[in-house]
Amino acid sequence: MPQNDPALVLFCGGMGGSEVEDALAVALRECALDTLNEARSTGAYAAYVLVLDEASARHFEGRLPDGVKVEVDAPGQRFHFGNRLREVILKHGLQRPVYVGCGLPLIKADELAAVALGLTTAERAVVSNNFYSADLLGMVPGEAVRDLELPDNDRVLPRLLQDAAGMENRALPRTMANQFDIDTPGDLALLAYAGRAGPNLQRYIDTHTPDISRLTAASRLFTDRDAEVLVAGRVGSDVWRYLESETACRIRMYSEERGMQAAGRDLNGEARSLLAYHLQTVGTRRFFEELGTMCQAAFIDTRPIFAHMGLDPSRPDRFLCDAMTPEGITDPFIRELTHAALEAPIPVVLGGSSLVASGVQLLSEAAWRQRDAEKAAYKPMGRAANR
Repeated sequence: MPQNDPALVLFCGGMGGSEVEDALAVALRECALDTLNEARSTGAYAAYVLVLDEASARHFEGRLPDGVKVEVDAPGQRFHFGNRLREVILKHGLQRPVYVGCGLPLIKADELAAVALGLTTAERAVVSNNFYSADLLGMVPGEAVRDLELPDNDRVLPRLLQDAAGMENRALPRTMANQFDIDTPGDLALLAYAGRAGPNLQRYIDTHTPDISRLTAASRLFTDRDAEVLVAGRVGSDVWRYLESETACRIRMYSEERGMQAAGRDLNGEARSLLAYHLQTVGTRRFFEELGTMCQAAFIDTRPIFAHMGLDPSRPDRFLCDAMTPEGITDPFIRELTHAALEAPIPVVLGGSSLVASGVQLLSEAAWRQRDAEKAAYKPMGRAANR
């Protein structure tokens, strides 16, 4: 395997255990295959390594092109992201590795090639899609990870490589494609409405289509100049600028707890949410009734609320909440919140950080496409047709 040229290292695994988790795991594997094919189409990578759990390895049997290396996690051992990444880089002697997660459905060849190009013109650098919360990053030299204490997640890796290994930060310009990450089943619903997924993931979505009626009703209001839409949670200034310039509606925005997970505020009890304070005061039903007097649709990132309330919900509970499926949620408050959102007088969409970041941008773009398509399809009857 060429050691000095860029090599793609794609991680896929760790999802599963319940019905809702198993379904998302299959979607992520299909997304990973699309990402691999996009990378291969660039011609920018000399090698490809897939790091898989056992279930993912079985899923990919007979579906991988020749030349792709497969590293299967040892069964029964606790997975640690940083240690596993170091092991793969050093085992294959990769000097310009490019790590990518399996949940970037919109990433295309041009941006994957840009990461590789950024490494070929540098001697000591880290190139990432997000310096503060990475899902895609390349580094040079790869051997720098040998003596570092790497984290158990990919989010803080660019900052660690800059601060501890002296690498120059070369973050990519943020785009909808390199920021949208599939974290929950709710993100698949966004793609079901908006499209743009790769062919393998799109086939999966087409055969497992979620209910998107509420999402559709909320998203269409982005094109309505008389509507007001609430976006709340870990919303960045880039999203605010996009919504201000690319939507016709009025935007009511509450941005709180940006960087919460990276700073550990979700775990140390320091997270504070204005929405959570109000929920605790008036209860879930009145909360959504009052929202209905302020806006015609709401997109809410629930994680700051959960952290404020000291909740550490299971992954299935989070996923079922995002899917607006209260049945099966074990935490009483989260089940009540989900029920109340379903019964709200306005369409409410619950989710995680992707929803109120590139997710609402993706939905707005799709709503405008749908509106334009409907206008183009409408052809008033002329005089001759009325005879």
